[in-house]
Amino acid sequence: MTARKTVDHPARTARWSAEVTHHSDALDLEPDIFKSDDPHRIAESLKQSAEASTRRKATPFRSAMSMLVFYINRAGRSLPPERRRVLDRAKQELRRVFGHQG
Repeated sequence: MTARKTVDHPARTARWSAEVTHHSDALDLEPDIFKSDDPHRIAESLKQSAEASTRRKATPFRSAMSMLVFYINRAGRSLPPERRRVLDRAKQELRRVFGHQG
């Protein structure tokens, strides 16, 4: 009988997702933008990064929203409620600055 290899490596996974946030292949993000308390500033920064990128595959709106949602999901349950509220407002603001009111 052979020993099973461990498939899930939490430390490696955590490093991978943090690396994506800091060094996205599609967007060049402003340093620490997700730490801002201003939802409008977060949205404007993401919009500017997405529109300036020549490496993204989706539309600027979808790329910016995907990065924001990725960050929120990566934080998961450890995201404090106030940070979650700021980032959720940033999603609404991102829709507004791109003209995607719905």
